[in-house]
This record gives sequence, structure tokens and C-alpha cells, in this order.
Amino acid sequence: MAAGGVLGVFAHVDTTVRAIRDLRAQGFTDFTVYSPVPVEEIEAVLEENRPVSPVRLFTLIGGLTGIITGFGLTIWSALKWGLVTGGKPVVSIPPFVIIAFELGILLGGLSTLLAILVLGKLPALRRSPTYDPRFTVDRFGIAVTCGPERAPAAGRCLSQAGAEEVRQ
Repeated sequence: MAAGGVLGVFAHVDTTVRAIRDLRAQGFTDFTVYSPVPVEEIEAVLEENRPVSPVRLFTLIGGLTGIITGFGLTIWSALKWGLVTGGKPVVSIPPFVIIAFELGILLGGLSTLLAILVLGKLPALRRSPTYDPRFTVDRFGIAVTCGPERAPAAGRCLSQAGAEEVRQ
């Protein structure tokens, strides 16, 4: 394990959940949890007091940009070439709503994908130094990122919660 970090290996869900709660109670907030299968109890504990994801802001900005672009493009095209749609005035909003809606959906979806890639630091080109192959078979892991001065406290917390193995 890299300097300044601690890895705890757990055999059971309940000890893993207890370790997460104990770590948070002692002020550790930067940790990664490994699980061989999705476990609702672990997800619930991880989601407690988690701030709202900024991905929704990317989606909103992308969607609004798409809508504005859609209306701007269609209005500009109609004014430039004098297109008459369905006998209505040259700049008539109802026929342009479809294009604005579609561009809003397109740019909202693309900006969401971009946000997930950027904020999730994807793709991960290097394997995490805390990864252990047992985490894909039958063990759970918690990798705590902390300074070297706090590593012993994190190790004690993981051991007291029921870790089978603690590595620093």
C-alpha cells in the first residue's frame, strides 16, 4: 500500500458497515470501499450525508444550451431564407419547439456523459494500488487515504471493527 494509506480486508458485510461508520465518526472521509457484489447496506451507509452530485448541474446547463441553440438555429435559418412553415409567420415558435427539444435532450445527455467521465476520473488507466483480487471473489475492502500521522489511528479503527487484515 502507498505511504499514508491503510487497507482493511473484511469477510462480512456487517463488519464492513461498522468500519465505515467508525471511520466517519473519527473524522476519516476519504476512503474507497471494495465489494464483490452490490450490497444495499454498504451503499446506504456510503450515501449518508453525501453532498449532491454536481452532474445534475452539467445536465441542466447542457439542456438549456441545447434549447437555446435549437431556437437560435431555427429562428436564424427562418430569417435568413424566409422559410414559411405551415402558413405561419416566418418566426413562429411552435414549429421550432421540436428542434429545441431534441437539441436540449442531445446536449443534456452529452454533457451528462462528459460530467460522469470528468468527475468520475474515467477511464482509470492505472489499477488502484489498494486493489486486491480477493475483492472480486469473497472479501470486502476499505482503503483509507490519510496522512502518515493518521495511518495508525485508521489501522486501529479498521482492526477494532473486525478487519481480517490491515495493511499500511
